[in-house]
Amino acid sequence: MTETETRATFKRVMLKISGEALMGDQGYGLHPPTVERIAREVKAVHDMGVEICMVIGGGNVFRGLQGSAQGMERTTADYMGMLATVMNALAMQSALEGVGVFTRVISAITMNEVAEPYIRRRAVRHLEKKRVCIFAAGTGNPYFTTDTAATLRANEMSCEAIFMGKNGVDGVYDKDPAKHADAVRYDTVTYDEVLQKRLGVMDASAIALARDNNLPLIVFPLDTPGGFKAILEGQGTFTRVQG
Repeated sequence: MTETETRATFKRVMLKISGEALMGDQGYGLHPPTVERIAREVKAVHDMGVEICMVIGGGNVFRGLQGSAQGMERTTADYMGMLATVMNALAMQSALEGVGVFTRVISAITMNEVAEPYIRRRAVRHLEKKRVCIFAAGTGNPYFTTDTAATLRANEMSCEAIFMGKNGVDGVYDKDPAKHADAVRYDTVTYDEVLQKRLGVMDASAIALARDNNLPLIVFPLDTPGGFKAILEGQGTFTRVQG
């Protein structure tokens, strides 16, 4: 084990980011330089010896709830949102492999031509071989968000924490810091407080699943260069959600 590996505070983690994080300054779709920047952030942590799972939302391409709100049948809209996450996963896979990180896209919806089907033991083996596993297509079921998918897969993969990468904020606040100058950031907050105060970290079912399995959430600024690695080294600014 190298000196850098001994500094990592976690050995296996889940990184959850939104699809919107891949848009950059655009209003839709993928911004390749932004995808590449995030890939380099992941590589920096991977190079420490940390095993990494990823779940990426699909809101930059299609959001199921928005489609449903506009009159589309909810189940169909949710499946379309799952397909959007597969597109983002493939884009991230390409960026990661471009910087020398071996990656597997694992889909909850079978599509053998572009991704592996989800088999838990196979996914664990990929992690043990130091491959980044990107879990796509949510849970494979409508009515569940990618937040819930990230929490489910993190538990199945025995991750030690979920890292929630956010753009524009450096943790969890008592109210929206973009709208309220007096918003206060939490260093730590409990799962129950997140639910009771509706702090918007994750959807309620995901928070409850994390709480029931005592899985900590680390909310940090994805747009701060080196922020992901700094937290693994015991530094940086973030909020920890725990029991």
